[in-house]
Amino acid sequence: MTPLRHHGRDLIALSAPVAGMPFRSPTARAVAALSLTQLIGWGATFWLPAVTGPAMAGELGMALPMVMAGPTVMLVVMAMVSWPLSAILERHGARPIMVWGSLLGAAGLLVMGMANGPAPYLLSWIILGLAGASMLTTPAQIAVTEIAGEKARQALGVLILAGGLTSTIVWPLTGLLQAQWGWRTTTLVYAALMLLVCMPLHWTMLAHQPTEKSAAKATTEPASIDRPRFVLLAASFAANGFVTWGFALTIIILFEAAGLDHASALAAAAFIGIARWAGRMIDVLGGRRWSGFVTGVAASALFPLSFIVLLLTNNFIGAMLFATLYGIASGITAVTRATLPLQIFPAGAYARASAQLAVPLNLSFAVAPPAFTAIMTSAGPHAALWLAFAISIFAFCTLLGLLLLHRRMDHTTQRAET
Repeated sequence: MTPLRHHGRDLIALSAPVAGMPFRSPTARAVAALSLTQLIGWGATFWLPAVTGPAMAGELGMALPMVMAGPTVMLVVMAMVSWPLSAILERHGARPIMVWGSLLGAAGLLVMGMANGPAPYLLSWIILGLAGASMLTTPAQIAVTEIAGEKARQALGVLILAGGLTSTIVWPLTGLLQAQWGWRTTTLVYAALMLLVCMPLHWTMLAHQPTEKSAAKATTEPASIDRPRFVLLAASFAANGFVTWGFALTIIILFEAAGLDHASALAAAAFIGIARWAGRMIDVLGGRRWSGFVTGVAASALFPLSFIVLLLTNNFIGAMLFATLYGIASGITAVTRATLPLQIFPAGAYARASAQLAVPLNLSFAVAPPAFTAIMTSAGPHAALWLAFAISIFAFCTLLGLLLLHRRMDHTTQRAET
């Protein structure tokens, strides 16, 4: 508790739900509510087949890879819907969209729980993709900025910090429910949570009228999004997202290819989660001191450095050093994806910019796991590692280019004003 006090009453209020303190503000209550609904939302959808997949495959008469393709379908649908949804989020705010998304999430899980073959199973993931675009990550981040105002960066940091615990909490719970009642009842329990927990929280805890929208109600022309900066930001985030999501399912194989035994590879891979959470905490605690560009560029530089370590070493110490650098970079980047658009684009355009950025992000997330698996199968683990290194260099260069462009444009604007 003591270290948090050094960052002022705002951060204390935002961290209150986590620390067990009484709620101090609507922002704290909204962040606490969204932390819970995001945990349920992601845990009940994307992370579900990691536990229930084998049982689903056996009962539905499907191959396991086809069952595991469900989350990929969800991400592709989320990408397709995000761009047209951006204008609706900007016009009406996140609250009604997230309420609707909760209802869609319950419907998708209901269809999944009642599925009797491949067609309804895949249909459930299409519905969950529509639900995800409406209530997961991007709409939640937009909801935070609507209610937090100037404190949005700290609030987003706390929300994303809590999100890092999703699989840690949900996987054991899902395993317990499945052991007791089977995967169908487990899925229906999560559908009930979507309907009875997520939907009411989204309705009661989020801003009824976004602050920025109220202030600019008389403005008919929407705030503009600078396209060169948008393209550079999207390219950097999508590139790093491709690497991190591609590595998620292959990292243990890469450690073993570097010479580690299976137990050591598992230990090093598990440590990535701890380092990732520490990276998210770095931004939460240091966000008031450093700009999003500083932390974002630093994290982007750590990715290629981590791959160099893994390429040059073949022992447990090297794997742990890689896990530390890579995990911290992943954690900081997760926060930067949410907060950097606040620094680059006008406040009134944050909802539209974030929703449009979700298109390349979700596509890269969807494509990465099968792409990395195919490369490792055909060309070997080291080829996948060299590809990740090259992509991370590209991501760093694009983000650095964005920083230089942003500073030049800001300097030009300041000179024009004087």
